[in-house]
Amino acid sequence: MGDSNLLYLSRQDVEKVNLPMQRIIERVEAVFVEKGQGRTEMPPKPGIHPGPDAFIHAMPAYVPAMAAAGMKWVSGFPANPAAGLPYISGLLILNDPRTGFPICVMDCTWITAQRTAAASAVAAKHLCRKDAQSLAILACGVQGRSHLEALRLVLGELRQVRAYDIVPAIAEQYCAEAKALGLEAILADNAESAVRGADVIVTSGPILKQPTPVLAQDWVKPGAFLSAVDFDSYLQAQVFTEADLLFTDDLTQFHYYKDAGYFQQTPEPHGDLGQLCAGQATGRSRAEQTTIAVNLGLAIEDMAVSVEIYQKAKELQIGTRLDL
Repeated sequence: MGDSNLLYLSRQDVEKVNLPMQRIIERVEAVFVEKGQGRTEMPPKPGIHPGPDAFIHAMPAYVPAMAAAGMKWVSGFPANPAAGLPYISGLLILNDPRTGFPICVMDCTWITAQRTAAASAVAAKHLCRKDAQSLAILACGVQGRSHLEALRLVLGELRQVRAYDIVPAIAEQYCAEAKALGLEAILADNAESAVRGADVIVTSGPILKQPTPVLAQDWVKPGAFLSAVDFDSYLQAQVFTEADLLFTDDLTQFHYYKDAGYFQQTPEPHGDLGQLCAGQATGRSRAEQTTIAVNLGLAIEDMAVSVEIYQKAKELQIGTRLDL
């Protein structure tokens, strides 16, 4: 690693590396083991908020076992899709942990989508029924697609997908893509019809500080697993309070967000994903347990994935060298 230049990877470059989802899940699971063992450094993410429910966050982390150090500078602007722009955008910077020099700058959009879904898949391994066959996706955009890709790899009995989106055309396209994967795909008229009877439920809409959640407790099948990618924006408070097990990806950041005004009616989680992966907490133990994962999105996940993308990009001679 030289100190005189860095590698720039555009989104096209990042995707060209073609890191498989199975490998991303493995990397994310490995980094959560490191976290559970206390071998990572990751302060809660500070941020600025230029508009209603819009954020730009700084996400630094260091994972010694993976020689991964850096920061993601990521934004989420709910009004963007209406203007034809992605909800999520940003850059990720990797530093050489021996010298501190920046060695790579890459687009973080693809990584964010993939590692978020991978974290849900890791949570599902501990919290989902092994015989789960049906998946409800509420919001069928980028995260809806990446979650289907990831969950198919850990849910061996998955047969059916129910899709709902506030834009019907997006849900229709999603169903077509699910059918192409050999799954039964049901286009739901509303959120309730998608959720009722589903073994796994993923909510992946915009994150709202003052939400008006619609997903009610009596929609949820006993024994279901819910991945609340959008915090508490979709699930009513009773869904959280009635759950048998509630886990987050990081307790410190959960409390940080709660102090900032999120999760005001959400009870204290039973533990975090690092504890589950390191064998320090118990996941699902009975089929009838209803379980929830609220993954906030951690910088250690980005570091675990991005450092491997960087190494493979160098091997494949992908990207552009820039002088410092």
